[in-house]
Amino acid sequence: MRPDRDFFFRLADAARAETLPRFRSGLSVVNKEKAGFDPVTEGDQAAEIAIRKLIEAEFPTHGILGEEHENIRMDSDHLWVIDPIDGTRAFISGVPVWGTLIGFQEKGRSVMGLMEQPFTGERYYADGERSWYSGPEGERQNAVRDCGSLENAILFTTSPHLFKDWEVERFEAVQDKVKLFRYGVDCYAYCLLAAGHIDLVIETVLKPYDVGALIPIIEQAGGVITTWDGGRPEAGGSIIAAGSRAVHAEAMEMLKRG
Repeated sequence: MRPDRDFFFRLADAARAETLPRFRSGLSVVNKEKAGFDPVTEGDQAAEIAIRKLIEAEFPTHGILGEEHENIRMDSDHLWVIDPIDGTRAFISGVPVWGTLIGFQEKGRSVMGLMEQPFTGERYYADGERSWYSGPEGERQNAVRDCGSLENAILFTTSPHLFKDWEVERFEAVQDKVKLFRYGVDCYAYCLLAAGHIDLVIETVLKPYDVGALIPIIEQAGGVITTWDGGRPEAGGSIIAAGSRAVHAEAMEMLKRG
């Protein structure tokens, strides 16, 4: 049995109770990497614990894959994929484009998902058939837009500095062709795409929990999300999402490794 909207929203409520009071609060930050900067806060850890507690109580046989705590029951046909704060750099900088990501998979396929931005009061939710927005603008069904071609597209990526080696040249080729490009909004970009505000998101080095909740939000809004070579995106890696198949195909052709 699939979880319902009310349960997803209960999970989001529990996470928000841990993240929102800590946002713009001057909280302490721990760096998870010796050779770089991969921040984690007590908000990340507490929010994931709160989400896991509710899942364990309601669905004790389901698996859980999360960023901050140990993965459990990974062989289950039903798997929750959690990123309690996607965009921790934005979170610690006071920029409200981070989000809590809660995804649900059946037999390896992402079928339901939620992204909440607690500060703006917005939720993007995929119920298994349709993609929805709720927030200050009310509630409505998400639908991607078709900008026609790559030269008319608005492109987002978290940071161009994440691309390495041959990826840099390929990404820049796409970036040079689009109408407008913007950086730095993490999971929020994918939701803007699902809602029809932008046309293309290109990323690399994503983890499964970075994208698991976002896949159904985009697909059930009519969009396309794959790896750069056209494969399923559940495992993360190099990801491309688009509002139309034509723009997706045009960008993917330019991203091919030469």
